[in-house]
Amino acid sequence: MSENKLLVTFSPHIRDSVQTDKIMLNVIYALIPAIAVSIYYFGFFALKTYILTIIFTLAFEALFLKIRGRRITLDDNSALVTAILLAMNLPPASPWWLMLIGSFIAIVVGKQVFGGLGQNPFNPALVARVFLLISWPAQMTSWIKPTPIIENFNFDSVSAATPLSQAKTELISNGKILTEFSDASAYFLGNIGGSLGEISAIALILGGLYLIYKKIISWHIPVSYLASFLIIVIPYWLFFPDKSLSPFIHLFTGGLMLGAFFMATDMVTSPITKKGQIIFGVGCGVLTAVIRLFGGYPEGVSFAILIMNAFVPLIDYYIRPESLGEAEKV
Repeated sequence: MSENKLLVTFSPHIRDSVQTDKIMLNVIYALIPAIAVSIYYFGFFALKTYILTIIFTLAFEALFLKIRGRRITLDDNSALVTAILLAMNLPPASPWWLMLIGSFIAIVVGKQVFGGLGQNPFNPALVARVFLLISWPAQMTSWIKPTPIIENFNFDSVSAATPLSQAKTELISNGKILTEFSDASAYFLGNIGGSLGEISAIALILGGLYLIYKKIISWHIPVSYLASFLIIVIPYWLFFPDKSLSPFIHLFTGGLMLGAFFMATDMVTSPITKKGQIIFGVGCGVLTAVIRLFGGYPEGVSFAILIMNAFVPLIDYYIRPESLGEAEKV
């Protein structure tokens, strides 16, 4: 009897010469501009958050691979990417224990309990962010004013609200937005408060374009995400200008760019087909807009992507090419 057995593995079943570690390295390269901007504006606080989150995340990855009796595969760089994305979803002055718990949730709850790399249905970094936001909302919404590193050597911090959080607070308290947000260049370049990965739209766009150029991701999810988001936000702003920030501010503040280019495009938790990716992106954009405009949270990117992650198996089931010899459905 032959020893050969039919091996059934998890989808997608795509052959490619590019290995996981190289893909993850390209993602890290694409994140370098945003990392640099966050360090420039938040200095010591950003460095501490990146370093501790990376240490905690890699440690949990190695520990639980050891517990499961699996080979320790830190060299595939997937845990490193998760660590960086988690750090980018944290406020700059986060306490060390918040990073520790977030790293545990991302690696163990968001990844290892499902079987490890390639088998997790939800983006691990976003699972951790949402868990931390629900459990410790004060710490997860404690923002500081950006101060260029060349101007601040004393490790001081000054509290400052983000445009999205300030607008949401005013809307809830007064029924309309009172503050005029007019510093367009700051929103685009990164001189605003927020999580480490939310402050520089141009840095994230450059990184996203690099990933598209290297064919690590395709344009389908980012474009459909951003376009569907704007299709809802623009008319609402035109009809109710005192109840919504301008589309420009919505587009370039918060986690929208980070989510569209780096979180929603996670190849493990997004659809396989191009048509499915467009549907997925549209769903993310619509949900993000609805949560921002009508929800209690000022931001909706994390919730939107995780909700759409849950629909990926359904999208892949119905939006798939016909198999060779498959009969046409009547």
